[in-house]
Amino acid sequence: MDTTTLILSQWQFAMTSIYHWLFVPLTLGLGWFVAYFQTRYYQTRDESWRKHAKFWGKLFLINFAIGVVTGIVQEFQFGMNWSEYSRFVGDIFGAPLAVEALLAFFMESTFLGVWIFGEGKVPEKVHLASIWLAALGSNLSAIWILIANGWMQHPVGYTIVDGRAQMTDFFAVIGNPKAWVMIWHTLADGLTMASFLLLAVSAWHLVRKNNVPFFKTSFQTGALVGLVASVVLFLGGHTMGQLMFETQPMKFAALEAHWETSAPADFSILTIGDLSGRREVWSLRVPAVLSFLACNNFSCEVPGVYELQAQYEAQYGAGQYIPLMVVTYWSFRIMMTFGFIMIAASAWYLWSSRKSGYENAKWLKYVPLTSLVMMYSANMSGWILTEMGRQPWIVQGLLKVQDAVSPKLTALDLTISLIGYVALYGALAVVMVKLMLKYAKAGPEAAMHESVDVAPALVGAQD
Repeated sequence: MDTTTLILSQWQFAMTSIYHWLFVPLTLGLGWFVAYFQTRYYQTRDESWRKHAKFWGKLFLINFAIGVVTGIVQEFQFGMNWSEYSRFVGDIFGAPLAVEALLAFFMESTFLGVWIFGEGKVPEKVHLASIWLAALGSNLSAIWILIANGWMQHPVGYTIVDGRAQMTDFFAVIGNPKAWVMIWHTLADGLTMASFLLLAVSAWHLVRKNNVPFFKTSFQTGALVGLVASVVLFLGGHTMGQLMFETQPMKFAALEAHWETSAPADFSILTIGDLSGRREVWSLRVPAVLSFLACNNFSCEVPGVYELQAQYEAQYGAGQYIPLMVVTYWSFRIMMTFGFIMIAASAWYLWSSRKSGYENAKWLKYVPLTSLVMMYSANMSGWILTEMGRQPWIVQGLLKVQDAVSPKLTALDLTISLIGYVALYGALAVVMVKLMLKYAKAGPEAAMHESVDVAPALVGAQD
């Protein structure tokens, strides 16, 4: 595999997967809000709660539909661009992805259809159950996919036969602790992103004094759930970091720019490297904090990337096993910085929303843009860290990225398809933004009378 073909393959998959990941967590979290609002309506018969379900449900459906389209592309790329990878992991991934498609996927799409088209046509209890089952289905779908991704990060329950991984213990695969920490982190991420969407849209309307009682309720709901979810998200990230230290020590060392093995290990506040991205020029560090993050004590030894590089060369053969440090280091800090800001912001919003007249506060006008920037920046940087920190492995310790690409791909094939994907995804981005802005600005009254401009066929499928 020549270098150009490999790089183009990586860029293509990175672009399509990151774009798809913009919609997945928001879908996971927003479904629970819609289900809650629908429940409150049937409990109280207060028409305001029905408006909440309709209004936020439309934004949920638009996000869902675009996620469907971008998710389908991922399926094709596994076979067309990454056939060696698919051949290697197929016996492992077959079971969890089959369960995801046959159970969670159809559960989600079927009951979402019942919720959309069934109001007034099916019993109220069935209609209410349908949105809860749709939300549950989307999260179950994510769980099975994350079980597969967790296996890539930390392979368990397998044996290698004829150059392919074969499952020997299904329960070890689905019980993989790496996968379940990722699940915890991702589901909390979904609720956090959905909360900040509620905050952004509600603040925009409150500044303009549109439907003030309606959007004050949405704002307070988003602030409360956002605070709880962002704290849980942080705790999940800390636990993931400690598991990373045990199972992927090179990734852990790279995201902290930890070059030399030390006990105790210092935490980097700021590190500047050379142009190679793999050597330090200058750094500002806090003593012993990295040891605490790794082991919950201030004295444990943390291996550095240089020692780990030597270990991996001895174990796997000559090669570069240090990921691109500038990417892992800064993606981690972007994620963490925005994560802490989101915890503080949601706490401030919740505290402020308890006061009367907060809808007139000057700070409210900054909430829409800052909320969207924070939630998408933290989300994207976290996903980049997860995947880039594992390099050069596509399956940790078993299969390198360079060995996973389809052998007959050419640079011309990839250039043409990459241009096509950029054009298609650019068009989808325009559609997505226009639809979300249209219905977000239209408000709850419009949501009660208009249908979402999304092809009904898209409701029947999602990755």
